[in-house]
Amino acid sequence: MTPLELAEKYMDCVFNTGDLETLRKILSDDLKFSGPFFKFNSAEDYVNSLRNDPPDGFEYEIKKRYADNSSTCLCYQFSKPGVSTSMAQIFETSNGKISSILLIFDSAVFRPD
Repeated sequence: MTPLELAEKYMDCVFNTGDLETLRKILSDDLKFSGPFFKFNSAEDYVNSLRNDPPDGFEYEIKKRYADNSSTCLCYQFSKPGVSTSMAQIFETSNGKISSILLIFDSAVFRPD
């Protein structure tokens, strides 16, 4: 799969199907995930976090896609009940798998008033 196809498969698994087994197959064992709230240094830890707290009721609408030979950036509008914000994810790939994910968004919208 191309980096863009891997990123789109990731989004489908996380937001649409909840298929964590397929998600795990497209992630490198030593996946590095970094976001405003969480950081993980392995695919197993990242997938377990999704298993323990699934993103239920979350939606997204892709606004832009950028890709090159080894990476993809998806810019999208994220929403869940009571929250809507722009997000971007940068996916680095290696050996046909996602090796790094950087999630960027303004975390203030998730804080209670």
